[in-house]
Amino acid sequence: MTKSLSRSKHGVRIAHTPSALKRTLAQWRARRDSVALIPTMGALHDGHFSLIRLAQRRADRVVVSIFVNPAQFAPHEDFKSYPRTFDSDAKALALLKTDLIWAPAVGTMYPPDFSTRIVPQGPALAGLEDASRPHFFAGVATVVGKLLIQCVPDIAVFGEKDFQQLKVVGRLARDLDLPTRIVGAKTVRETDGLALSSRNRYLSASERATAPALYRALAECAQQIAAGEPIAAVLDKGRAAVMAAGFALDYLEARHSETLGPVASLADGPIRLLIAARIGSTRLIDNVAV
Repeated sequence: MTKSLSRSKHGVRIAHTPSALKRTLAQWRARRDSVALIPTMGALHDGHFSLIRLAQRRADRVVVSIFVNPAQFAPHEDFKSYPRTFDSDAKALALLKTDLIWAPAVGTMYPPDFSTRIVPQGPALAGLEDASRPHFFAGVATVVGKLLIQCVPDIAVFGEKDFQQLKVVGRLARDLDLPTRIVGAKTVRETDGLALSSRNRYLSASERATAPALYRALAECAQQIAAGEPIAAVLDKGRAAVMAAGFALDYLEARHSETLGPVASLADGPIRLLIAARIGSTRLIDNVAV
């Protein structure tokens, strides 16, 4: 294989350039194979692997992109320290029989004269992640837009853990008439309820023991709201419980599951509860349906 298309030592094929990616995709399309894309930033875990298994059930070929996207990190965030584990990621993807890794360089995705951004609105301006990270969804939308255009997949699979992101990407594909169906996959959790995340590795032992309190608070709030208790009062109790557990809370909100608009009662549903909080230096997010 050429340098633009190689194999890892574990045997999985890796495309490094858009031309190599396009050649591979063209070969699949000539055989009428359907294609699924799973965009990732690497540091893969069981949550990502569940996306791959879902994609393999829905499509003939699966592409996993690995690209740590600088455009979605603010200057004070952890771009340089974000875990980069390409070799172990490639080994895991080979074991899962992934068809192709798309691994572009930063200069390939954002050449020196790059000057275009996608700036989403709608669910990207819901006052959730965008309130804490106002730069974030323009970076996500721009890179996901590029990936969908580069790969032209039949489906693209995203985890529900990043629920606002899932809604932003779904609106992006719809509004720009991209021929890709966005598929959401259920959050994968540890046995104690903690949602799997690449950032969980930053937790100390004591922080890891405390972290499941986020999910417990969400689950309790969802149960109480489903039972008819007033949403505002339930959320106040949930916020107090999270802070009492030792978290610095960014938000705990009840939102419409499709629009992410505010809701006042069950009648305004379907409802999704979303939370973001810090413990130590690690920021965790989660969500559950009511």
